[in-house]
Amino acid sequence: MEEKNDLGLTESVPERDIEHDAVDAFGGDPLTTIKTAASKNVRPSTLSRTISKVRTSDELDPGPPPDGGVVAWTQAVLTHGVIFVTWGFINSFGLFQSYYVDNMAIGSPSAVAWIGTIQVWILFNVGTFSGRATDAGFFRVVFVSGAVISLIGIFTLSWCKTYWQVFLAQGVCMGLGFGLVFVPSIAIVSTYFLKKRSAALGITVTGSATGGLVFPAIAQQMLPSAGFAWTVRTMGFVQLAILVICAIFLKPRLPPRKTGSIVEWAAFKETAYSLYLLCGFFFFWSVYIGFFYVTSFGRNVLGVSQETSLNLLLAMNGVGVVGRMAVNVVAVYTGPINMLFPFIVATGIMGFGWIGVHDITGLWVFTCIYGITAAALQGLWPVVLTSLTSDPKKAGVRAGMGFAFVGWAVLTGPPIGGALIETMHGDFLGCQIFAGTTMFISAALLAATRWAVLRKREISWKQIVKV
Repeated sequence: MEEKNDLGLTESVPERDIEHDAVDAFGGDPLTTIKTAASKNVRPSTLSRTISKVRTSDELDPGPPPDGGVVAWTQAVLTHGVIFVTWGFINSFGLFQSYYVDNMAIGSPSAVAWIGTIQVWILFNVGTFSGRATDAGFFRVVFVSGAVISLIGIFTLSWCKTYWQVFLAQGVCMGLGFGLVFVPSIAIVSTYFLKKRSAALGITVTGSATGGLVFPAIAQQMLPSAGFAWTVRTMGFVQLAILVICAIFLKPRLPPRKTGSIVEWAAFKETAYSLYLLCGFFFFWSVYIGFFYVTSFGRNVLGVSQETSLNLLLAMNGVGVVGRMAVNVVAVYTGPINMLFPFIVATGIMGFGWIGVHDITGLWVFTCIYGITAAALQGLWPVVLTSLTSDPKKAGVRAGMGFAFVGWAVLTGPPIGGALIETMHGDFLGCQIFAGTTMFISAALLAATRWAVLRKREISWKQIVKV
């Protein structure tokens, strides 16, 4: 039998058992259901069409991604706003790291680093649940809840005075809120694109660079005159405005997937997916070390002023716009895995190159190059992750699983760097070697991931192909 769906397209549908549909609709045994339908003067044909309409709205496959258009690109821009709020703030943690240690004196560099890493770890691990909830059709509830929680966290932070107050407000509360808005947004925007997914996600992830410019700029202008409390509140009002707009206009494209577990264990049986998670673990283990410690290195090793140290962080985040946007556009033509590999190697080289920085000029060079390469890693990470998911209905849960796995690396990486600095009495050598070594291990694992993808396609790894 042929019917027209909501899009006006003719599709073949199986003949329905009217009595069975009626049982589903009125929730009883067949005899009771028929009586109920008769009492309501509902004829079988009308009943069947009504139930068909209800089911279609829930089960109809909307077809392939539009891969462009006003709605799709609007979703990409809105997700840019979400990442501006979340990752833009996280990438600005270097200014908090320096301020908490040198001005508020609430803890050692390693202890303070745990505030930033617990925030990211919670974000990534909550993503496992928020991603699955998005697939199940609860995006709006999850997103609004996350926005409210993160805003409570940042406004509470403005009153904090002690280590544990800051840890709970910035690390725990904001991390939880960020986790509820970030992964669902990434999962949604990826369903609107296929061939242009790299470019779309390039627009979204650039939000971490633009946010990483705005939040340190607010701190630079307001901290000396307005103080910590009103500086943080101003950041909170910026986040409030953006999250309200995103909560109103972000829109899931796919119908809910009611069935399915929170974790898709079968994904770990896919060689490419598992190898890529290991690759991500190693580069996330050290990628934030530069963002966390560049200001401390400038102030404590080279003796630069607080203003100059904030300018370094601004520069590192600012050049990230190029690192995120340009590489994702080029990745449309080269393939995201091919594009990611040289940037992991380059970031590893910069980790070792940091050892040779002995003056402010060298630090500016390091800051700019590292900012580009590290931004490229962060920008391409979700692109490759979603490219390894063939079923878009599972995008949320698989993205959440990936972020939860690498969250353990983010949790421990910067504190390990801080502990190495303390162990070596302020010398950054151990931290720098750790940063470079982990990147090269990650590069080897990405090469193995590429091999696994090509083997599945029955293509030789030696061939130059888009992957």
